[in-house]
Amino acid sequence: MSQMPQLAACPSCEEPLESGDRFCGACGYDLTAVPAPPDDNPTVAVNGAAPRPPSAAASVDWPVAPEVDTSETPAPVVLPTDIDGRESAGSDSPGVRFDRPASPPSAAAAPAPQAAAQPGAQPAAQASAEPDEYPLAAPLPPEAPPADPRTADLPTPPAGLKVCVACRAGQVDRDGYCENCGHAQPRERDHMEQELGTVAAVSDRGLRHHRNEDAFTVSSTALPDGSPAVVAIVCDGVSSATRPDEASLAASRAANESLLAALPRGTHPQQAMHDAILAASEAVNSLADRSTPAHEHQPHVNAPACTIVGSVVTPSLLIVGWVGDSRAYWVPVDRSSPPARLTEDDSWAAQMVAAGLMSEAEAYADERAHAITGWLGADAYELEPHTASFKPDRPGVVVVCTDGLWNYAEGAEEMAEVIPPDAADRPLHSAQVLVGHALDGGGHDNVTVAVVPFPAPPQGAGSA
Repeated sequence: MSQMPQLAACPSCEEPLESGDRFCGACGYDLTAVPAPPDDNPTVAVNGAAPRPPSAAASVDWPVAPEVDTSETPAPVVLPTDIDGRESAGSDSPGVRFDRPASPPSAAAAPAPQAAAQPGAQPAAQASAEPDEYPLAAPLPPEAPPADPRTADLPTPPAGLKVCVACRAGQVDRDGYCENCGHAQPRERDHMEQELGTVAAVSDRGLRHHRNEDAFTVSSTALPDGSPAVVAIVCDGVSSATRPDEASLAASRAANESLLAALPRGTHPQQAMHDAILAASEAVNSLADRSTPAHEHQPHVNAPACTIVGSVVTPSLLIVGWVGDSRAYWVPVDRSSPPARLTEDDSWAAQMVAAGLMSEAEAYADERAHAITGWLGADAYELEPHTASFKPDRPGVVVVCTDGLWNYAEGAEEMAEVIPPDAADRPLHSAQVLVGHALDGGGHDNVTVAVVPFPAPPQGAGSA
């Protein structure tokens, strides 16, 4: 029986042991299973692994270099170019060097001469292998700077094609984006201005909406007695409806055409305005999708809708008509006279005020204030055109606008403060100023305004 190795501590729990212990008193480890320590002390590698035992087959008798007396003769210098290289593929072709010009293959393959060099002398091979200068490639000619699209003489695009307003080079696709730079092109209705004699109008998309859903028309005609009649129509598409931009455009054009046809025939301007609103309603109704039954509720296919407000100015009469929350204001030339709002909104706030349930300030501060109760469209509850006739006794201007403007100048006094004093003489400039006021205020909605001057009434005319 072999002698059990003497251990000072348990290999398992390191509990101190006494001589002759066969089991650990703390953990019960079998001390007889501990192998005896080896007789030699092998070298341990740095990484902790024991080295392999030497193999007899792998032993090599390395030659011993002879001792050379170098007391007088210096050792020969061997250059990298004097040594044959080996490619990574295993061929015996000489290696390639990139730090000096390539030498001919014959010169690279020739063995280096074994001539003894004198002390302090530079080998000829090293001197010839190092050129004094490296040839440099000629610089490329400078590229011509790109042409400035604002001043360059660019070719005229083919008929029917639009050119990008940003780069002046790319063509505009059907979606309204440049095929060259991707710039979104301004739509025709993003900003519109029109001046016709004594009436002018401006419409702008605003700063928050992706398109302009407002529309306007301005025109003039002659009454049977030869006196002039100036017409201004402004419509605001209902954003919650489908195709509101088409609704406002159709309504404004239909109302304008109806007035231009009725006024020269001698129809009273107030009746002509009433009929024009009905014609506008029919135009918007025709845009509705008739494929959906009227009793079938599909909120995502609701009919196009818009509001409308218009004015007719003659030498002695001022007629306004409206449906919805677009408004008309009267601002006299003499600012010492009070201005006035000529329309009443078809909205939740107006109903609360009319019923005496809220003050005007409280009603318009409510989040439901701009919920309209009247509009043009196939899904309107009941069409009730509103018209009013006035006989101002002094000159002034009529401001016909959408809520995109009056949201920033709600009261008549606020509107009178914003409009320039020379509005009767410069209606286009005044309309531009009003639109700019709305944009400076935030431009949260489309903004459209028409400014129609009212001339000095003849003597003996009544007051508004």
